[in-house]
Amino acid sequence: MRLVYGMMLLAMFGFTTLGLTGCSSSTDTVSTEEHADHDHEGEDHAGHDHNGWWCNEHGVPEDECALCKTSLVADFKAKGDWCDEHDRPESQCFECSPENFEKFAARYEAKFGEQPPKPTE
Repeated sequence: MRLVYGMMLLAMFGFTTLGLTGCSSSTDTVSTEEHADHDHEGEDHAGHDHNGWWCNEHGVPEDECALCKTSLVADFKAKGDWCDEHDRPESQCFECSPENFEKFAARYEAKFGEQPPKPTE
C-alpha cells in the first residue's frame, strides 16, 4: 500500500513539473473586468496570464484547464479522460478530436456572445 501512495506522489510531482514547464509565457488571455470572474489565487499553473475566464493558450475555461491547473490531472485520469499521446485530458485534446473544441467554443459564445480565440498551442 505504501508503494502505491509513493508512486502516486511521484506521478503527481512529475505532472506538476511537466505542467509548469509546458505552457508558454503568452499574456493574451481575456482579462477585462467583465471576464475576470474566477480567482486563481493559490492554484498551480504556468506562466501565462490566468486572470480571465478563458485560457486562450489551450482553448478551455481557465478553471478546467488541466495543462495550467495541474491539480486537475489526477481527477481527469481517474475518470479515464486522458490522452496519453498528447498528455492532456481526452475531452480537451483537440488534435485527436477537433470537435471537442466546438463544445468549449459554444460555452464561450453563450457567455460572451462571440467566438473564442483559437487555442495557440
